[in-house]
Amino acid sequence: MIIRLAKLEDVPQIMQLVRKVIPLMHNSGNFQWGNDYPGSEVFIRDISLYQLWLSELDNKITGLAAITTEQDPEYIDVGWNIEAEAIVTHRLAVDPDCQRMGIANALMSQAELIAKASGIKILRVDTNSENTATNRLFPKLGYQYSGEISFARRPGLRFYCYQKLLP
Repeated sequence: MIIRLAKLEDVPQIMQLVRKVIPLMHNSGNFQWGNDYPGSEVFIRDISLYQLWLSELDNKITGLAAITTEQDPEYIDVGWNIEAEAIVTHRLAVDPDCQRMGIANALMSQAELIAKASGIKILRVDTNSENTATNRLFPKLGYQYSGEISFARRPGLRFYCYQKLLP
């Protein structure tokens, strides 16, 4: 498996992966993503900011994650100081045909590598309360549950927030 920064020419394959993931999310009661989000413009922005990372197996994109320092203002609601610099993972997704291959772990490990290389000691992530896979994964990776929030842009949904502090 290769972990690399995304390029603009990856966008069609990225959107193909997103279209595969959304129905599975909805079937499990997770409506975090839909026809309105995330669109190609979100990923193009991530790429332009050098913050979209991909996993690849045999030249096929198998997963993605936006690894940023952007913190949503709603994070204050779980008691986080959003003025403190943190690496935040957004838009984590794995191709349904490639689940249980360690792809999400590898992408989350990339976030940790970026944090360490930047001297940042805080890692943060949020996920829909109905996303059982990530709600199991994050604690296994050493993230602590911090509370739940809602986002104005995703009304009616609850999101669990997790944080990991590096030594």
